[in-house]
Amino acid sequence: MTGITPNLSVPPRHPPPRNEAALREVTRALEASFLAEMLRSAGLGKTPESFGGGAGEDQFSSLLVQAQAEEMVKRGGIGLAETLFHALKEQMDDQIPAR
Repeated sequence: MTGITPNLSVPPRHPPPRNEAALREVTRALEASFLAEMLRSAGLGKTPESFGGGAGEDQFSSLLVQAQAEEMVKRGGIGLAETLFHALKEQMDDQIPAR
Protein backbone atom coordinates (compact mmCIF):
# COMPACT_ATOMS: atom_id res chain seq x y z
CA MET A 1 0.00 0.00 0.00
CA THR A 2 1.06 3.60 -0.48
CA GLY A 3 0.10 4.77 2.95
CA ILE A 4 -2.92 6.71 1.65
CA THR A 5 -6.08 5.93 3.52
CA PRO A 6 -9.24 6.27 1.41
CA ASN A 7 -11.99 8.44 2.83
CA LEU A 8 -15.01 6.14 2.90
CA SER A 9 -17.29 8.41 4.88
CA VAL A 10 -20.51 9.52 3.23
CA PRO A 11 -20.96 13.29 2.99
CA PRO A 12 -23.97 14.65 4.88
CA ARG A 13 -27.15 14.80 2.84
CA HIS A 14 -28.49 18.30 2.42
CA PRO A 15 -32.06 18.97 1.34
CA PRO A 16 -32.46 20.58 -2.07
CA PRO A 17 -32.85 24.34 -2.05
CA ARG A 18 -36.42 25.50 -1.70
CA ASN A 19 -37.18 27.02 -5.06
CA GLU A 20 -40.90 26.79 -5.70
CA ALA A 21 -40.71 28.48 -9.12
CA ALA A 22 -38.26 25.87 -10.41
CA LEU A 23 -40.34 23.05 -8.94
CA ARG A 24 -43.49 24.41 -10.56
CA GLU A 25 -41.72 24.70 -13.92
CA VAL A 26 -40.49 21.11 -13.75
CA THR A 27 -43.91 19.73 -12.84
CA ARG A 28 -45.52 21.65 -15.70
CA ALA A 29 -42.92 20.30 -18.13
CA LEU A 30 -43.66 16.78 -16.88
CA GLU A 31 -47.39 17.27 -17.38
CA ALA A 32 -46.77 18.64 -20.90
CA SER A 33 -44.68 15.58 -21.77
CA PHE A 34 -47.35 13.29 -20.38
CA LEU A 35 -50.10 15.06 -22.34
CA ALA A 36 -48.01 14.99 -25.54
CA GLU A 37 -47.64 11.22 -25.21
CA MET A 38 -51.36 10.83 -24.59
CA LEU A 39 -52.18 12.99 -27.63
CA ARG A 40 -49.80 10.92 -29.79
CA SER A 41 -51.40 7.72 -28.50
CA ALA A 42 -54.79 9.12 -29.43
CA GLY A 43 -53.55 9.65 -32.98
CA LEU A 44 -53.15 13.42 -32.95
CA GLY A 45 -50.43 14.44 -35.38
CA LYS A 46 -50.51 11.25 -37.44
CA THR A 47 -50.14 11.80 -41.15
CA PRO A 48 -53.14 10.65 -43.17
CA GLU A 49 -52.24 7.96 -45.73
CA SER A 50 -53.43 10.10 -48.64
CA PHE A 51 -51.39 13.15 -47.65
CA GLY A 52 -47.96 11.53 -47.13
CA GLY A 53 -45.47 14.28 -46.31
CA GLY A 54 -42.70 11.87 -45.33
CA ALA A 55 -40.30 11.92 -42.41
CA GLY A 56 -40.14 15.71 -42.28
CA GLU A 57 -43.86 15.98 -41.76
CA ASP A 58 -43.74 13.40 -38.98
CA GLN A 59 -41.06 15.40 -37.18
CA PHE A 60 -42.94 18.68 -37.48
CA SER A 61 -46.17 17.07 -36.34
CA SER A 62 -44.31 15.83 -33.25
CA LEU A 63 -43.29 19.42 -32.49
CA LEU A 64 -46.87 20.56 -33.03
CA VAL A 65 -48.22 17.97 -30.60
CA GLN A 66 -45.65 19.05 -27.98
CA ALA A 67 -46.60 22.72 -28.45
CA GLN A 68 -50.29 21.86 -28.12
CA ALA A 69 -49.61 19.94 -24.91
CA GLU A 70 -47.65 22.90 -23.50
CA GLU A 71 -50.56 25.23 -24.29
CA MET A 72 -52.94 22.85 -22.56
CA VAL A 73 -50.76 23.01 -19.42
CA LYS A 74 -50.62 26.82 -19.57
CA ARG A 75 -54.43 26.86 -19.52
CA GLY A 76 -54.71 24.55 -16.53
CA GLY A 77 -54.05 21.14 -18.07
CA ILE A 78 -55.50 18.15 -16.30
CA GLY A 79 -54.20 19.09 -12.86
CA LEU A 80 -51.26 16.69 -12.88
CA ALA A 81 -48.65 19.45 -12.51
CA GLU A 82 -50.49 21.03 -9.59
CA THR A 83 -50.89 17.69 -7.82
CA LEU A 84 -47.22 16.81 -8.30
CA PHE A 85 -46.14 20.29 -7.21
CA HIS A 86 -48.01 20.08 -3.92
CA ALA A 87 -46.84 16.52 -3.21
CA LEU A 88 -43.20 17.36 -3.92
CA LYS A 89 -43.38 20.65 -2.02
CA GLU A 90 -44.79 18.83 0.99
CA GLN A 91 -41.99 16.29 0.76
CA MET A 92 -39.41 19.09 0.54
CA ASP A 93 -40.97 20.82 3.56
CA ASP A 94 -40.68 17.58 5.55
CA GLN A 95 -36.98 17.33 4.69
CA ILE A 96 -36.10 20.86 5.82
CA PRO A 97 -35.17 20.72 9.50
CA ALA A 98 -37.01 23.04 11.85
CA ARG A 99 -34.92 25.84 13.30
